[in-house]
Amino acid sequence: MIPDRSLEVLRAIVQDFITSNQPVGSRALLDRHPLGVSAATIRNDMALLEDEELIIAPHTSAGRVPTEKGYRLFVDQLGEVKPLTNPERSAIEVFMAAGLDLDDIVQRTARTLAQLTNTLAMVQYPSLGQASIRHIELLPLGNSRVLMMLITDSGRIQQQQLEVEIDPEDSLIQDLRGRLNGLLSNSQLTQVSDVLKDLESQFSPEDRNFILQVTSSLQGLVDANRQEKVVVAGAANLIKRDADFSGELSTVLEAIEEQVVLLRLLDELEVDQHGVGLKIGSEIGLAGISHTAMMASGYQNRGTEVAKLGILGPTRMDYSSNIASVRAVARYLTKLTER
Repeated sequence: MIPDRSLEVLRAIVQDFITSNQPVGSRALLDRHPLGVSAATIRNDMALLEDEELIIAPHTSAGRVPTEKGYRLFVDQLGEVKPLTNPERSAIEVFMAAGLDLDDIVQRTARTLAQLTNTLAMVQYPSLGQASIRHIELLPLGNSRVLMMLITDSGRIQQQQLEVEIDPEDSLIQDLRGRLNGLLSNSQLTQVSDVLKDLESQFSPEDRNFILQVTSSLQGLVDANRQEKVVVAGAANLIKRDADFSGELSTVLEAIEEQVVLLRLLDELEVDQHGVGLKIGSEIGLAGISHTAMMASGYQNRGTEVAKLGILGPTRMDYSSNIASVRAVARYLTKLTER
């Protein structure tokens, strides 16, 4: 059991090291923090923290820096998370709300989060299993072309122009549009294949080739949603902080190039008492990455989590501010996907 005063000393060491990137000594702690004890007492507390492997001296006679275990205890002992300022909240809302469709919104979300946290930001697309169809539109374009649009409840809009053998009658297009929306509106994308099965048999023989072409293309748009995808932004932020990774940056960059790896890491992050999932160093479970931290939060649609967003950066990050940023951006993205 770590005494409360020693925990105060640990918090002060972590905060000073995050700010200065310099080992923290007892004299500096007394100068910067109202700990109310003598230098000798501070040194005793630091000795205890070192025995508990929460801090370490990088060099002989140097100050101390937090260990992975020290960062974890610091985060677990966080009282209140530093809230975003009103200008920060306003900037997030204005920039993200300008997104034209889901793809644009996801890109803007990643860029916003990277700028707020000075880390690498990751935003996962809503999963197929949770997405539902809001509307299907068919529009005749003339010259044997038809425009098909698929709009999901997550706000994603996909469209495709079909080259057909003959110009279909407006009545046929209206009939097919009505049937598709009647059958599929509010249905999950995973149900589309079963619903479309044998739909062409409900139409006259001369119209069936057209119906098959439309349903096949619609299934293609649905299948495009199956691809699990993560958008990242802010890799340059990691490069600028190369020294914080202690020679591990190349391993970190290789890991983030693998979509499968990022998706797995995001899925494994479970929400803690601060409203985010957080792993530090070896907790991430990737070899050669001991100076990296990762946190994430889910965003929702209609009260159900559909995907996650998060950040990846050095263990020497501003955990309090970054937790607040991740939570705030997740809330804004939830609002945008539900509008």
